[in-house]
Amino acid sequence: MAHQEDRFIKTYSQGGAFKTAIQIWVDKQTGVNYIYAPSSYGVAMTPLLNRDGSPVVTPISKQYEE
Repeated sequence: MAHQEDRFIKTYSQGGAFKTAIQIWVDKQTGVNYIYAPSSYGVAMTPLLNRDGSPVVTPISKQYEE
């Protein structure tokens, strides 16, 4: 099986050892940002939205393109 590069990159993390660590992950193919929130029961991952309801999109730099 060929090696596949990771599609997502973590760009932000908030929280510590005793608090839920909220993270923002960016899809390197689309630039869409996602909020990732783990809990003791599982995880939640949802698109991060602008005020108008559109997804937050980060321009993809050459270093992240596949």
